[in-house]
Formats: sequence, C-alpha cells, structure tokens
Amino acid sequence: MGRLRTYEATGLDGYSDVITADPAHVRATKRETAVSVRFAKEPGPVLTREGIVHAKAEDAIITGVDGERWPVSAEKFDDKYQALEPTQHGESGVYVTLPNEVLALRMAEPFAVVLVDGQSTLTGRPGDWLVDYGDGSFGIVAADIFAQTYAIQERS
Repeated sequence: MGRLRTYEATGLDGYSDVITADPAHVRATKRETAVSVRFAKEPGPVLTREGIVHAKAEDAIITGVDGERWPVSAEKFDDKYQALEPTQHGESGVYVTLPNEVLALRMAEPFAVVLVDGQSTLTGRPGDWLVDYGDGSFGIVAADIFAQTYAIQERS
C-alpha cells in the first residue's frame, strides 16, 4: 500500500494554494445547524471519526448532527458558533453554526491531514471532503455529514 497524500495546515490566514489550485474544489457555506457544545476544563484527547485531536483547556467540544465530535479552539469558536437561548454565550449548551464560507475538495483516495497543532493527524476515506476553513486550518468531513451541513455555492 502506498503512502497517504498528506495535507498540512499552516495556521496562516487565507485559503491554501493546495485547494485553490485544484480545479475540482468547490466553494460552500456552512448551513445553520444546531449542535451541542461543552467546554474542556483541561487539555485532553478528543476521539473524532477521523482520528484523535488534542484539545486544550477552554476549547469547545462539539457534537454534531450524527453524533460526530470535534474540538474547536477557544480562539476560533466565536467566529463559528452562536449560543441559542436559553444557553448563554460561553457556557455549555446548544449553539448554532454560523454560515461561514469554506473551500472543499472531495477526495477519491484515502488521505491525511496534519492539524495546526502539529500533533493531531486525521485520516480521510475516499468520498470524504477535505475542507479549508480559510483561517489556516483544514478538516475532514464525511460525505453524508457534508451533504447535511454545507451548501455548495459554486463548483470550480
């Protein structure tokens, strides 16, 4: 078996040339979706469908539409989520995803993503989407979850 193609997040603002240069990429907008959020009290691993991600204290641990879990850094959380009443901002409860724009590439082969922390590596399957959030971070979203949570705006 060959080596997985690996994408490394840079942490630099803007979309990655790796995604923008690929003619198969799409521009998509996150649908407003209710998710469950809890805030980590201490650092620790979060088991996602794609691998283990190392969360820091105060990071948000999100549970999505199909029970999938992922952490969001405290620094990026406010740009991506808004509390739904009666939840107060900054407390655990129900939040809605904000309609942020991403670039995404549907992958035909297995692949890997190294996250900004340099220690968390995710593994994607054929059909999964490589998502570029435009803030120097990448993610992997399974095809069924992508269809439920993103609206494709344009195909390149």
